[in-house]
Amino acid sequence: MRDVSFAIDPGETLGLVGESGSGKSTLALAIVRYLSANGAIRAGSLCFEGQRLDRMDDRDLEKIRGRQISLIPQDPIASLNPTIRVGEQISEVLRRHRRLTHAEAARQAIEWLRRVRLADAASVARSYPHQLSGGMQQRVMIAMGLATEPRLAILDEPTTGLDVTTEAAILRLLSDLLSSGDRASLYISHDLGVVSRVASRVAVMYAGELVELAETEALFGAPAHPYTMGLLRSIPRIRVGRRRAPLPSLDGAIPALTEIPSGCVFAPRCSWVAEVCRDRPPLDAGERVVRCHRWTEIRPEALLHESALEQTPADTAQPSGSTTPAALRTRGVARRFERDRSLVDRLRGRSPAVIRAVDGVDLDLIQGRTLGLVGESGSGKTTLARAILGLEPRDNGDIHLKDRLLSVSLQQRSTADLRSLQAVPQHPDSTLNPYATVRTSLSRPLIRLSGRSRKQSRDEVPRLLEQVGLPPGAADRVPSQLSGGEKQRVAIARAFAARPEIVVCDEATSSLDVSVQALILNLLADLQRAGGSAYLFITHDLSVVSHVADAVAVMYLGVVFESGQTEHVLRPPYHPYTEALLASFPAIGGRTPWGDGLGGEVPSETDVPKGCRFHPRCARVLGPICWTTPPPIRRSDDGHAILCHIPRADLIALQEPWFAELEDA
Repeated sequence: MRDVSFAIDPGETLGLVGESGSGKSTLALAIVRYLSANGAIRAGSLCFEGQRLDRMDDRDLEKIRGRQISLIPQDPIASLNPTIRVGEQISEVLRRHRRLTHAEAARQAIEWLRRVRLADAASVARSYPHQLSGGMQQRVMIAMGLATEPRLAILDEPTTGLDVTTEAAILRLLSDLLSSGDRASLYISHDLGVVSRVASRVAVMYAGELVELAETEALFGAPAHPYTMGLLRSIPRIRVGRRRAPLPSLDGAIPALTEIPSGCVFAPRCSWVAEVCRDRPPLDAGERVVRCHRWTEIRPEALLHESALEQTPADTAQPSGSTTPAALRTRGVARRFERDRSLVDRLRGRSPAVIRAVDGVDLDLIQGRTLGLVGESGSGKTTLARAILGLEPRDNGDIHLKDRLLSVSLQQRSTADLRSLQAVPQHPDSTLNPYATVRTSLSRPLIRLSGRSRKQSRDEVPRLLEQVGLPPGAADRVPSQLSGGEKQRVAIARAFAARPEIVVCDEATSSLDVSVQALILNLLADLQRAGGSAYLFITHDLSVVSHVADAVAVMYLGVVFESGQTEHVLRPPYHPYTEALLASFPAIGGRTPWGDGLGGEVPSETDVPKGCRFHPRCARVLGPICWTTPPPIRRSDDGHAILCHIPRADLIALQEPWFAELEDA
């Protein structure tokens, strides 16, 4: 990190963006002096309310950390104590920094868990971190970091991995907290849509340098640095009536710290590079704060509009009545769990509560096409995917792979079934052996599923690496020697090694920055065109679904509430839940034409509402019929299905004005 200068005013939120490896998290750790043993502040100064943090001794610094300056880290599982219940961990912070009693701290801990939209907050408070999902763990960390009401909150990717409605609620919460008094925040994220919604100014970092700083509206409307333009071009948008084209992406990668160019650090990847870029550009703090020799010559629209936004009208992805065979069908699939009982419940003989994670789901995956599966955390998406893969036993229903009925468990499935059905995980770190080379990881499915000999598998590994855009030398590396994007490419290569018919992508790009996400989405599209696989693409990012999916299914509390071709699902009539998801999406510019998003609390999984499951949170609830009677399926001739009491014509009349605004946006 070199020569980074900025100030955050009281009451202001400064957004900090850039690819992984740009130095964002290092900067956050430097501010609170949490750098590792081999890191140090070599030059410059850190001032907080007139105090020099860089000169402060540890005792004085401890009085500021946590109480006046709070850091909310990206990885909650690495920060939460696995042996202490999460409620007690929040209570400990409150007792130490706000001097609360045990009883008051425990009460406020539960209240903060409610404020970050955790259903059954008292139960969550009694849970250990490993008993919570990743999204729930993140919300616990947010509650812990904000509970002390700090003067400066440093938020390092605080909503990464959260679904759009929870993310929108957290952003509203942050806005409320920061708007009261004169608190300030540094919001670090690779999600430019989120940053455009929360920040008043945005700083862009690249390879440890600040390359641009501007008011949010100015930066997103007329970016000055070629790197900022490249990031914005890489973002898929929610678009209707457009043919999907490859997303523009930045070539190359951020240089290693030992290989920083002597001139402009972005020159090796810049399409506007010139002889003058051999010299390091100064940080121009005149009309715009930007570090580029040629920024006054570059027309932003020349780069921004060479993107997927300028596409021709779409072909129908899958015409109604098409005879294209389904590669995979689910009919009435259900999966239920029994929640662990407390000691008191056991002593009193209470029956365990039942969680209906998936409750009768019908889906069709068409050969060579992509089905997007969207919904909030807890809607049942991942449980359904695990049931399809055989990692979770289904309690009811059938799953057919073409004409073959798939066995319930993975152990009972044939080699042909295992070869035909593969997955790309959200976090490749959790599935790649940290001690095995890439060659070993890719050889295993070739040997076990495709019947290759060891020699044949060794010969085929370079082809797989080339297929996913990695050099042959990557075969001899272990995961720790790869970037996040490279590890995801290895996971994709492993999934495609056996040439599967079905690939389940579970949040495969949600933790990647926008430039790497664009590369991965383009890669998956190329592999699908080459091999004809069908994709089940699970994500909470509606812009990604809009870009990759031929059809969409929307899940809520274990049930599919809307399904159809993407073109139909993204046009009125929307199911009110789909409408709320769209309203919550963090669009560039900080607003969407769908309204204010989804209110209310997510119901407890053990107490599913009667009638329509969505009625307690529905802005268009009709009354008693929604409270007591399960809604009918309303289908159109084009195959679009909505599970709702409101007639389609009425939904169209309500939603078309918003859709017209979207068309004009």
